[in-house]
Amino acid sequence: MSFALKGLKILDFSTLLPGPFATMYLADLGADVVHIESPTRPDLLRLMPPYAHGQATAYNYLHRNKQAVTLDLKEQHSIEQIKNKISDYDIVVEQFRPGVMQRLGLDYATLAEINPRLIYCSITGYGQTGPYKDKAGHDINYLALSGIAGHSGRSQSGPPALGIQVADVAGGSMHAMIAILAAVIERQQSGLGQYIDISMTDCAVSLNNLAAAASLAGGVHAQPESGYLNGGTFYDYYQTQDGRYLSIGSLEPQFMQGLAQALELPILLEKGASLAVDDCADVKAAIQQKILTKTLAEWQSIFAALDVCVEPVLQLDEALASALAQERGWVVQVPVKAGESETEPQLACPIKFSRSRSRYEFIGQALGESQEW
Repeated sequence: MSFALKGLKILDFSTLLPGPFATMYLADLGADVVHIESPTRPDLLRLMPPYAHGQATAYNYLHRNKQAVTLDLKEQHSIEQIKNKISDYDIVVEQFRPGVMQRLGLDYATLAEINPRLIYCSITGYGQTGPYKDKAGHDINYLALSGIAGHSGRSQSGPPALGIQVADVAGGSMHAMIAILAAVIERQQSGLGQYIDISMTDCAVSLNNLAAAASLAGGVHAQPESGYLNGGTFYDYYQTQDGRYLSIGSLEPQFMQGLAQALELPILLEKGASLAVDDCADVKAAIQQKILTKTLAEWQSIFAALDVCVEPVLQLDEALASALAQERGWVVQVPVKAGESETEPQLACPIKFSRSRSRYEFIGQALGESQEW
C-alpha cells in the first residue's frame, strides 16, 4: 500500500492550530512537510501543558511526520536559503498576518517568480482583504462574527463555550486542505501554481449551510432553540439520574415511534414533530422527567438493543477507550523517534482508503532537530 500524497513537498511556516493541523493531515497522507520555526520565538504550542517525552503533547501530535527546522526569518541568509530551495517545493503554508511575508521577501509573488508551479496558502482570521484583515482574533471571535454563535446554545443562557476549535479546524484547517489539493489537481492541467486566501471567518460562515440557506432564500432567520437541530425540538441532551447525559436525535417517524415505545411516552407521537413552543416544551419536559428515572448505564443497556438514534454523552477519555474507538482505529501508537520502539498514543488520521494508507513515522520533533535541511 502506498501513500496518496507521496511526492508532494510542503514548506510550512504556520504555528498554533489551524495551519499545523492541515499540514499534519497532509503529512499523514504521505506529503513531505518541513516545518520552519524561529530559533528564538518558538511556536507557543510547544509551551502548552501537558507534556510527554519532554514536549507538549499538542506539539507532538500536530507536528508528527514533519521535519523541524529552525530559521530566523529576520536574517537575510535565512531568506536566501528558502529562496534557493523553493523550486524543490510544491506548496507553502503560512499563517502570519497579511503583509508579514511580503515584508520578509517570502510572499507569493516573489516566490512564484522563482517557482511558477508553487501553490501558496495563507490562513488568517479575516482574510487578506477587507476592514478586518489586520485585526487579531481567536476561534470564539470568528464564530461570533460568522453567525454560528448567534443561533447556538440556549435562548436564556446564550452561546455555548465549545470544547473544540470549530472555526480554526473545520474552517481554517479543512478548507485549506481542500483548496491546496484542488490547486494541485488544477496544476496538472495548467502547469502553474496559484495563491490561496483562507479566512477562518469566511469558512466558518459556510458551516452555517442549512441555516444560511433558510435565511437567504427563505427569509427564516435562525435563533437559539428555534429549529429542528438546535434545541427547538426534542432533538437535544437530557440529564440522567446520576448527572450524566443522553443525546436523543430520534426525529424521523420510525425513530420517534421507537423512542416513544421505549420511554412509554405517547406525547412524543402526538406532539414530537411540532415546532410550536408550547408543544416542544411539553415534549421535552416529559422526556427529561423520564430520563431522570434511570442512570446512564441503565439507559445504555436499554438503548443498546434499539436503533432509535439515542447515544450516551461520553467524556473524551471514555470515547477514546470505547469499543467503537477500538474497532475504527481512533488511536494509534506513534514512534517517538523514527525507527524506535518507544511510542506515544495519538489520534489517528480518520481518512480510510481502499489502497492507500496513512503514515505515523515519528512524533513532533524537538526544536531544530532537522537542521541538515
